[in-house]
Amino acid sequence: MIATASPTGASSDFSVLVIEDERPIADAVAARLRNEGYRVDIAADGPSGVAACEELGPDLVVLDLMLPGIDGLEVCERIQRRRPVPVLMLTARDTEDDLLRGLDVGADDYMTKPFSMRELSARVRALLRRVERSAERRDLPVRTIGAVALDPAARRVTRSGRAVHLTPTEFDLCYFLASRPGRVTTREELLVEVWGYEVPSGARTVDSHVRSIRRKLGAEVVRTVHGVGYAAGSAA
Repeated sequence: MIATASPTGASSDFSVLVIEDERPIADAVAARLRNEGYRVDIAADGPSGVAACEELGPDLVVLDLMLPGIDGLEVCERIQRRRPVPVLMLTARDTEDDLLRGLDVGADDYMTKPFSMRELSARVRALLRRVERSAERRDLPVRTIGAVALDPAARRVTRSGRAVHLTPTEFDLCYFLASRPGRVTTREELLVEVWGYEVPSGARTVDSHVRSIRRKLGAEVVRTVHGVGYAAGSAA
């Protein structure tokens, strides 16, 4: 079932699809985003979420991991296969394997339940700002980390000439580090520069994305400087 949450207050050019089977959570998320001017639709299970995404073409999807019919991981994989779209995943599980699986199938960010609506709003705004900025960065140069090449115009990543899929967040994180060779960046700086927000739970978000990048591009591509943060490494 799909329900439309009509905006109140200021109108927005951005639309958000909330795929969440717990109606109180879905309504609370929709109300918060509606108050900020977004157009919001709600889908209550996996199959209707996939159908709604295909029909509505939202600018961003807020997606629960545990859904009836099709779980959130498969929903994310299906909608990304049809049309890449920023996905903020909501999960009651916070094991590293679950979080990395979410990133592997195309989620850009995640929040662990229970979460604050203020933080959710900040993450939604940051994801949508990055969508806008992507269109403005077509003239940036290709950056490399060893055998890894990052082309911002095509949003394309290759390793030794072979294409590798990164989510938009993973791409932006890699590109930011590659643009500052030899410089160590703290997690807090990365949250501001790449994610566009700074929240108490953000350090774990950075760490999870770095682990996902290493799984895709090799352990050497991002170097950990213990007690400080991360830097571009090398990739054979």
